Amino acid sequence: MDEKTSPRRDRSTRRAALWATLVAVPVTVAVAGFTFAKLAPESPDAGASASASPRAQSSAPVEMAAPALAERPTVLCRALMSQLPDSVRDLAQRPVTAGPEQNAAYGDPALTVACGGSPAQFPPTDEVWTVNKVCWHAAEESDATVLTTVDRETPIRVRVPKSYEPPLQWVTSISDTIVSSVPSAKQAPSGCSA
Repeated sequence: MDEKTSPRRDRSTRRAALWATLVAVPVTVAVAGFTFAKLAPESPDAGASASASPRAQSSAPVEMAAPALAERPTVLCRALMSQLPDSVRDLAQRPVTAGPEQNAAYGDPALTVACGGSPAQFPPTDEVWTVNKVCWHAAEESDATVLTTVDRETPIRVRVPKSYEPPLQWVTSISDTIVSSVPSAKQAPSGCSA
């Protein structure tokens, strides 16, 4: 009798296993699909648009003055301009109306770099800031902060629009280029550290 009931149990066990499989496979597929849908990006374009240019900007030349420079500042400014990066953070370089050998501009509104001219005049009690081995003095204007080097043979002015606050974060790559192309001055304010 055990032998006759054994095949029946085997058939019923198989039938139960088959039903369990028939239910479990679609449930597993549904759970996997739901999980994948939750973890996947919402659209394939979302990643591409995030990596595209985050700031729209004009490509029109930026109005800049180009005062006459003595021979040594002219040489230093040309060296600096030839080595400036194509972009400062996410701001692409733009053409300038005058003096591309001493001026550069980035983004919209334009962050400008002007090489040469007279040194910054400020009280000895004013703070100076060192960014990547370049010492800067900050002067506030209504719509921008003007950072001027105070430890180089020729001054470099970077005008940072207020919309790009804080201003010192924008001169990191410019400071690196200054170090490699414009020698240090013989004297620097006491707050400048090497």
